[in-house]
Formats: sequence, structure tokens, C-alpha cells
Amino acid sequence: MTVNGLSKHERAYALIRRRILDGTYEPGHRLIIGTLADELGVSAVPVREAIRRLEAEGRVVYRHNSGSRVAPVDGRRDLRVGIDVGRTNTDAVLMDGRSVVASVKIPSTADVTAGIVAVLTEVMHDARVAPAAIIAVMIGTSHVADAFVERRVAPVAAVRLGLPATAALPPMVDWPDDVRAAVGNLWYLAHGGHEVDGRLLSSVDTAELQAIAADIGTHGAEAVALSAVFSPLTGVAEEQAATIMRSALPGIDITLSHQVGRLGLLERENAAIINASLQSHARVMVTNLREAIRRLGLVAALYLTQNDGTLMTAETAARYPVLTFSAGKANSIRGASFLTGLRDGIVIDVGGTTTDIGALAHGFPRDLDDLDGAALVGGVRTNVRMPDVRSLAVGGGSVVVPDLWRVSPPSVDAGLEAQALVFGGSAITVTDIAVAAGLVSIGNPTLAAPLSRDAPMVLEQIGATVRRALERARRGTAHAPVIIVGGGAPLLRALLPDFDAIMPEHHAVANAVGAATAPVSGYVDRIVSVEGVSRQEIIARAVSDAVAHAVMAGADARTVRVVSTDDAPLAYLPGNLTRVRVKAVGELAVGVAYE
Repeated sequence: MTVNGLSKHERAYALIRRRILDGTYEPGHRLIIGTLADELGVSAVPVREAIRRLEAEGRVVYRHNSGSRVAPVDGRRDLRVGIDVGRTNTDAVLMDGRSVVASVKIPSTADVTAGIVAVLTEVMHDARVAPAAIIAVMIGTSHVADAFVERRVAPVAAVRLGLPATAALPPMVDWPDDVRAAVGNLWYLAHGGHEVDGRLLSSVDTAELQAIAADIGTHGAEAVALSAVFSPLTGVAEEQAATIMRSALPGIDITLSHQVGRLGLLERENAAIINASLQSHARVMVTNLREAIRRLGLVAALYLTQNDGTLMTAETAARYPVLTFSAGKANSIRGASFLTGLRDGIVIDVGGTTTDIGALAHGFPRDLDDLDGAALVGGVRTNVRMPDVRSLAVGGGSVVVPDLWRVSPPSVDAGLEAQALVFGGSAITVTDIAVAAGLVSIGNPTLAAPLSRDAPMVLEQIGATVRRALERARRGTAHAPVIIVGGGAPLLRALLPDFDAIMPEHHAVANAVGAATAPVSGYVDRIVSVEGVSRQEIIARAVSDAVAHAVMAGADARTVRVVSTDDAPLAYLPGNLTRVRVKAVGELAVGVAYE
């Protein structure tokens, strides 16, 4: 059972942690499992799990014969590790408060978990830090995104609640054929859902859904995606249907569309189906990461970064893997903001496979939804929150076609140190061109010397491509500063002299810095009627809910602040409605402020 998307364990954890942080539970206060369980209305199991998690963070200590008590304040250092996994490199930083103590960049491996273990081991070694001293590990990973792109997904049953309406376009109608086939192309239409003004469209039919569940069981689907008309306004129909499905199909994974997407039935439904298809994969990922961290001797809390540049617990990531798809791009933008101290600008991240260009707004990636865009995930349109980032097929590992002297989309990715000319390989890459032009010094420059005559032509092509994309990204922000990060930042900075671009210290690992310094967020996006209610009241309620969501997600209540509010009347809909969006962020409860 979940409340506002939180499990019993997470609610217990949030309550106890909040009381420790605000002083309600002073150092030495005994935590009695039975009392806390009664207060929360849960069994002892989730409370015990929450206390163990707080023990791992060092906020609770256990002593034989005296039980679990709030730990004394010991002046411990705020050591945390940020890790970002890219197609070419896996980066890590170990930070003490606002300072980067050590950083590491290694080639990514086919086994992503093994790569994370390797980079974590190396960064701890370089910093000469004992595993037990680290209080948190934040990871931005391509685990689940890669799984979807490679069609390593579970079969899903899509159930749409909207009859007698919504029958014209079936679920997955606009999906690429191979993706539709990979998830099983199994879908059903049923009654349920609401009108835009909150009135009931049709009631959920228990018998109808039980019959659907019985049919799902015969097809071998491993997950169910439930999508109801206008469920972001009220998720009652999806919750009712989920209860029926869980009863009929015990143990099956279920995704409710209003928990992953926004208004727009088809795009939200798509997001729910994608999420459902990846939940089992995400659970394995989280289990493997936890085990890897444990094997290294860490008792640190594990968090994953999400698409908006903020953190979520590992448990949340396992339930909502679709929210991690663009975490790497968001990490780079957040890292650029932290390293420069700038809250607005254009960020260019030059990696081994792509060059990503995105906008920094108020210290966070600009949301694609702010531009009324749809986020493409593996060729499927969704309305999941995603950063507005344009990716160019130009990176340090991009292959250059000889004779034509053009950069081609394929990249050698993590094979750069084996395949590039300067490392004794046979592939001509953008890195070889940069070395030949004298812009960077890496590998054996003499091996790239034969390219020196044609290098300027290739570099001019790259510069022109980036300039065009940069001008588009700067629309409406013509004078915004340009920040260049990533391993290839020196190359691009040399190609854009007139932009007076900023290249901060630790630019090569900005993505890992973004992960390590990511805050926790709470987000509200709802449509409400303004009949009999003032605009100020509507916004105040949304602000209160966003702040509460941030605290429940792991933010220290004392640090939470609102970073954006927006309300827009929906003149094209009946009922005097307005859309309200509020985002609140706060520092992770185990650390210090980064804003």
C-alpha cells in the first residue's frame, strides 16, 4: 500500500528522520518500534526497516539492552560520492561539503554495476577515505534507459479507463512496431475516469476489470499500466482499478499513469507502459547497487538522480524508472550551476558520444514542458518531466570519415582508448582531430600528425553545428552566459571564442558533481477550479503540498524553499479552470545546503 506514492517504510523513515532533524527526538532519545508503528498505523516491519536505514546514515545507534536511540552529534564530515554513468565514461567525485576532494573518470563497462563499483573503489582510494566515512552515494545511471532502447523489457498489459469515450485511438497507436512488439502489444479499454472539471465520466466496473485481469493472466503479462481520463486531476479511478488488479493478479507490477505523467492521455499512457515494462529491471538494478555498495564496506544511503536534476530514494527509482531516463543530462546542468555559482545560462556538455546543449533556469534544467514539448523516449512520445536538452552526434569518440572529412554519428564510445589513432588504434575520431590541431594533448600526438592538414576543416564543421544549436538554445536568453563542461570542454571552448564561454574547475566531471550536490524536490502540477477560491489560496495550497512532498522525499524541512511557481488560466476548457505548477527543493537530510 502507498500513500501519495510513498511506501509504509518510506513514511516511517520520513517521520522519524524529520523528528530527529527538527529536534523533537533529541540525541539519546529511544525509538520504540511498537509505539511508532501504532502511531503510523502500520506493522513493526516498515518501522524496523526505517530505523535500520537511519542507523546506516549514522542518525540512529543500536546498543544491546538499550535498543535504538538517536545518535549524538559528533561533528562528522559531510562526505558523499556522486557518480554519473555515460556511454563513454563513468565519472565519480567524492565531496566534503562544497569541496571536491577527489575525482575519477574511467571508461564505461558493459556491466554498468561493475563500472560503478570500479569507479567508487578508485575515488575512495584516491581520497584516502574509509568506506564507513561516506554518508551517501548519489548515482545517475543509464541502466534502465539503455534497457528500453535495447528492448530489454517485460511484457505489459495496458488498461485504459475511459469508456464510453477514448475508443478512437487505442493504446500504443503511435509506437514504433518493434517497441510495441517488445512490450507485447496487449491492451484493454474499460470504464472509469473523470471529466476535466472533476465530474465522473463513468464508474469503475469491478466485474469488467476482473474479467480483464483473468485474460491478462492467460497472456503472461508481467506488469499492468493503468491510465484513466484526466487522472492527474484525480487519481481515484486508477487507484480503484489497481486494488482490483492486485487482488486478481497478486504480485504483478502496476504503474498508475498519474504518478509518472501529466495531462495528455496518450503521452501519459505511453509513459506508464514504459515504466511498467522496466520495473522488474529497475528492482534488479537497485538490488545490485545496494549489494555492490555493501560489499565495499559502505553503510551509506543510496540515492538516484532523476530527470529534473534532483534526487530520489533507491526505492522510488525502482518503482518509477522512467524518471531516471535523462538524469545524466540533468546532472551536467546542475553540476555546471554548482561549479560556476550561476543560476541561469546555457550549458554545453561535451562527452565522448554526444554534445548536449541545455538551458539552466533558476539553478535547474529548464523543463521541456515549459516549451510545450513532448519527450521522446526510445521513439515513443511521453509527457514525463524531462530537461530541455538538444543532443548533437558529436563527441570525443565520434568517428570522422576520411576523404569526406565529416563527423559521422557512430562513436567508439568506451573504446576510445583502444580504437582512436592517438592510442594506437585505427579509427579517426574527433579526439584525434583535436590532438592534430594542437587543441588538446592526449595519447601519442605523433600518430595524429598526418591529420593536421585536414583537421581545421573538421573543426570548422563541428563549430558550425554547435553554433547553430547554441543559437536555438539561447532563444529568449540572448545574453545568457555559456558554460562548457565535460571531458571535451577545452576543444569546444577553442571553437567558440566569441561566446566568451566559462569552463569551470572540475569541468570534466561536472555530471558527477551535479549528482553529488543534487537536492531533493517536491512537485505539484494540477488543474483546479477557481470557483469560490482566490488565486492566492490556490497557490498557497500548491506550495504547501510541494513542500510536504519534498520533505517526504527526504529533504530537510528546515531548508526547503520554493524555486518556481506558475499558474495559467485554461480559457479553452469549461469550468473556470487554471493549471498550477509549483516546485520546492531542499537539501538532502543527511547533508548540508548546496543552494
